[in-house]
Amino acid sequence: MRAIIQEEWDGPDSVRLAEVPEPHPAPTEVKVRVRAAGVNPVDYYTSRGLAYNRVLELPFIHGWDVAGVVEEVGYGVSRFQVGDRVFGMPWFPRQAGGYAEFVTAPSRHFASIPTGLSFTEAAALPLAGLTAWQMLVDVAQVESGQGVLVSAAAGGVGHLAVQIAKARGAYVIGAARAAKHDFVRGMGADEVVDYTTTPVHEVVSDVDAVIQMFGGDAGVRALECLRPGGILVSAQAAWTPGLFERAGELNVHAYDYLVEPDAAGLQSIAGLVTDGRLRVDVAAQYPLSEAAQALKVIGEGRTSGKIVLDLGPEN
Repeated sequence: MRAIIQEEWDGPDSVRLAEVPEPHPAPTEVKVRVRAAGVNPVDYYTSRGLAYNRVLELPFIHGWDVAGVVEEVGYGVSRFQVGDRVFGMPWFPRQAGGYAEFVTAPSRHFASIPTGLSFTEAAALPLAGLTAWQMLVDVAQVESGQGVLVSAAAGGVGHLAVQIAKARGAYVIGAARAAKHDFVRGMGADEVVDYTTTPVHEVVSDVDAVIQMFGGDAGVRALECLRPGGILVSAQAAWTPGLFERAGELNVHAYDYLVEPDAAGLQSIAGLVTDGRLRVDVAAQYPLSEAAQALKVIGEGRTSGKIVLDLGPEN
């Protein structure tokens, strides 16, 4: 099968399209013919050896977000049948091999694609959608009537987090560049602030929860946006020195966070899509052969919505 592999951690220029052995499912696993694969910032950082590479080995097949059709089921699988349309984020942060024509993974790393959702849209949802869902619902436990600040609100995770928070009845403030304010408002944000002109902590205060996608000093100062006892969930805590100490000083809570495979979370996200309360914005599509270019674009950090690799026809 065709796959995008990397033999050195030298960035996007060191990835290439290659022929590799086709995988086969073990018991409890499904084999999925990939129709589309999502591209995420973690893919770019992985290509440079800057992400979770300590659990990865070279040669490495890129990609975690996938959407496609079940081709084969292993012994003991009861959730899916051959021909089912599924999407998921298998194995993260270990290799999933999503930038390939086939992947195999436990059936509980996948969920059924909502009716009417294309493979392209479905492939854009798992990692970013689960990140937003788990940060908001599982960790922050956001409820109706609460105030939520979402950083990087126009990004892959951010634009989904805005919608999920709104679906839970929260008052949502999004932080984004001025050029992206209309996009963020279109996702349902009640307010939008421009973090490039004014430090967010100077204009936002007393929120119940902060979904923080940046590290460094901005990640620490975001604690000041919380009410006493409020919760900040950071996707970049490892790159935010002093976060937990400062949280203690301010009488707020800070949590580090990393997304995990989660069939129940995927099913909840699918339910929001079916109800019309969640949509994913696909900013650009590339063929599998142009994965290196897709990684370069996502690495620039200016994309609104998601980037997806197209591996085949819709059905």
